Amino acid sequence: MKREELKKLLEKYYDGDTSGEEEENLKNYFSGDNVLPEYKAEIEIFSYYAGSESTPVPSVDFEDRILKGIDDLEKKQRSISLRKRYITVFSAAAAILLLIGSYFIFFNQEVQEDTFSDPQLAYAETMRILNEVSVKLNKGTEALKPLSKMQNAMETGLESIDRSASIISTSLNRSRLFDEGSTKKNW
Repeated sequence: MKREELKKLLEKYYDGDTSGEEEENLKNYFSGDNVLPEYKAEIEIFSYYAGSESTPVPSVDFEDRILKGIDDLEKKQRSISLRKRYITVFSAAAAILLLIGSYFIFFNQEVQEDTFSDPQLAYAETMRILNEVSVKLNKGTEALKPLSKMQNAMETGLESIDRSASIISTSLNRSRLFDEGSTKKNW
């Protein structure tokens, strides 16, 4: 390409008046090896355009998907913000309820006085209550007697099994000694 022709094409390009074919000619020229030295800066510009052809075109619904993603993100951020507000409100309400409850527990308690002013009467009442508890505990332990009989029977059974196992173990040990003695003589 001649210097004058290149200069006119570049002026036209920078003014935005070039056609697609003229731009293609510029791209081809600047991607070649014999570029005039004063136009080395334009090599970078047009080499970018040559590489941009491989950039894929976004799909038709690309913009809609981006807008939907932004809307979803905003909804999520609003719900997180709302959740934080609820947590703050509920925490404050719980703290107030604790304060009210502790007030009623600590400050509205009546001081209990001894119910018996006579120590002998208190002792007699305590003995009556302990006797009642003892009678009820004795009734409860009577219901457990069949269980103790079952436990005794189980212990007796386990003892007999243990004796049988020890007899068998002793017999096996004797037979092993006998087998070991006979194998040693054969060697």
